[in-house]
Amino acid sequence: MQFGHINRKIIINIMLLGNTSLVSTKNKECQRDSMLRSKKVDWKSILAYFIVGLFLFGTAAGGIIYSIKFTNGMKYPIIPRPSILEPQPGTLVITKDFSIFADNSSHKVTEIAEYFAEKLGSSLGCDIEIRNTSTIYTDSDLILLLSPSSEELGDEGYYLIINETTIEISAKKPVGLFYGIQSLIQLFPPSIQKINGLLDTEVFNIPCVKIQDSPRFPYRGMHLDVGRHFFSVEFIKKYIDLLAFYKYNSFHWHLTEDQGWRIEIKNYSLLTEIGAYRVDEHGAIYGGFYTQEEIREVVEYATKRYITVIPEIEMPGHSKAALASYPNLSCTGGPFNVSNTWGVHKDVFCAGNEEVFDFLETVLLEVMDLFPSQYIHIGGDECPKTRWEECPKCQARIVNEGLHNEYELQSYFISRISNFVQSHNRSIIGWNEIIEGGLVENATVMAWNDWVAAADAARSHHDVIMTPTQYCYFDYYQGNPFTEPKAIGGLITLSKVYKFEPIPPDLNEEEAQFIIGAQGNVWTEYIDTPEYVEYLSVPRMCALSEVVWTEPIQKNWRNFQIRLSKNLEFLDEMGVSYRSTSFFLL
Repeated sequence: MQFGHINRKIIINIMLLGNTSLVSTKNKECQRDSMLRSKKVDWKSILAYFIVGLFLFGTAAGGIIYSIKFTNGMKYPIIPRPSILEPQPGTLVITKDFSIFADNSSHKVTEIAEYFAEKLGSSLGCDIEIRNTSTIYTDSDLILLLSPSSEELGDEGYYLIINETTIEISAKKPVGLFYGIQSLIQLFPPSIQKINGLLDTEVFNIPCVKIQDSPRFPYRGMHLDVGRHFFSVEFIKKYIDLLAFYKYNSFHWHLTEDQGWRIEIKNYSLLTEIGAYRVDEHGAIYGGFYTQEEIREVVEYATKRYITVIPEIEMPGHSKAALASYPNLSCTGGPFNVSNTWGVHKDVFCAGNEEVFDFLETVLLEVMDLFPSQYIHIGGDECPKTRWEECPKCQARIVNEGLHNEYELQSYFISRISNFVQSHNRSIIGWNEIIEGGLVENATVMAWNDWVAAADAARSHHDVIMTPTQYCYFDYYQGNPFTEPKAIGGLITLSKVYKFEPIPPDLNEEEAQFIIGAQGNVWTEYIDTPEYVEYLSVPRMCALSEVVWTEPIQKNWRNFQIRLSKNLEFLDEMGVSYRSTSFFLL
């Protein structure tokens, strides 16, 4: 590299300046005679030489430090950056007779071994042996252990040690082993991500290293809106694989919208017969939905990758598809069409109608049967109050419940749903509008457009997930709007995502504990293909993974760029249509 060449020249010059033995005796004498003849000291020249010397030394030192960071970043391109990574001398030789020892104290450890064996084996074109006994086979290439000594790393932390003979991953819980495997994969050739990618490779090396790692936040999420545009089960699984690769642990699946109802509910078949389809602007029918069997398939797939799938059933707003199916649940009685335009619609669930609560409770029972997640997301955002102001049933509810206005009516609505969900040992998440009219007990707030509301919720000891539009809305442009494909607006660059700090600055240490993580959101008004989902999500998803996993003191934008440049090769092998980065590595 030219940069390295310049640094070498600078270093050589410094060596020459600092080592007088390299200067000829004749030149020394000439310099001494010249100084003796001088009648006054040229302080300006001395100062100039001093400043130049400082510059040269600083540039050389910076170059050396950068060279070390560059080398380590390319050699260990792990994203998100581990808590502690200590490079070790040497490499481990990997061959096709690779074997794995899996601690048999938990069947989940065996599942993790099988997960990695399938990935490596399909890439190498051979079977990988798994030894699953109570006796540790020290001659195994990879050893997976559950270890009480890993207690300090918490449930999701791990140790990864690679020496010239063995790889050992240890953790308190199986999830830690899984994350250790993700880091290990990123030390292999990128072709490991592709079937038969390493078929012609008989031997390759991976670098020796010691890693101690654990996440900063317990909630690390990505979202996908399938209401406005529908995506196949195959793509949902690919999306989940991406999340797992970057150590996310939550997939927020936005399943219902004004523009489409995407989940089969057996007690209300019209939701998918009518609500799953709309007539687009060209007169064509557009839509689709997931059967309950497909939902279970996705949940199982995610669970094996230690990702919790959190379903969102929107209420009381963003419910036009449901109202088109069952207009009696509205304030006016309809009729309605499934919306084919974006934006906020004034027709919402009627808060004064008991049939609405019967309907939603039945829907949620089926949803909770499909999704074992602790959280059920109930939306709660962008609910216009126009219909409620005009609705006799809603106004009667306000009077009968002793409420003061429609905002308190919304709080009443959310509270009833929350109490029902809690009665089944689950908890609700809602967008920050659920605070309007008073925040219900035990609700978790997902803050998207109000940092003050997020801070207030944390001060009230409510858990908060940060997903502000300024940093986490990946449907925004990520470059010049005149050269980028159409997006909803805004501008969130890769570097801006990386600079995101989820904890509001005015919270004290105790209050900050209630900021449990952050999430990237992918709303799909203008995203109608899987490739475009990937283009807008990646690599911003990579940057956010480091925000939620890595402690701020360990983050470094330049180092991240270096690791990302190598990491993109893995994404190429995975067939991800990411946005190519235009940053300079130097």
